[in-house]
Amino acid sequence: MESRAKLAGHPIHQMLIVFPLGLLGMAVIFDIIYLVSKNSRWTEVAYYNIGAGIISGLLAAVFGFVDWYAIPQGTRAKRIGLLHGVGNVVVVALFALSWLLRRPSPATPPEGAVVLGLIGLLLALITGWLGGELVDRLGVGVHNDAHLNAPSSLSGRPAR
Repeated sequence: MESRAKLAGHPIHQMLIVFPLGLLGMAVIFDIIYLVSKNSRWTEVAYYNIGAGIISGLLAAVFGFVDWYAIPQGTRAKRIGLLHGVGNVVVVALFALSWLLRRPSPATPPEGAVVLGLIGLLLALITGWLGGELVDRLGVGVHNDAHLNAPSSLSGRPAR
């Protein structure tokens, strides 16, 4: 079940996801630094990070969908991939709403914008774990002999 979308032999989706995760995660960290320091430069940087994170997240989603579509129906991998993908669409939507709320004044975002980013980051941790389950446990995107119905890595049971 190797990736359908590759660049130089490596899955494109797995190469791209580092950008939205890093950008959106750092936006939340910059918001926290702002809350502690009251220096509005941090929220301005968070605003631009969120914009770049949304764009890169949507790009990564295209390649993730290509890979997910190729997973056989009725497998655990297909179900996990659906949760991973839909969850990440929600993450991008939460950050998009946060970005829109910040837009009138990036230096002084409303509290709701900061809260949306924090919720988005917490959900991204869950969807990131699901992505890790797909790749590391089930072998989706990396192994021709992927274990598409392997039990959860939390079960303590072997993949085979």
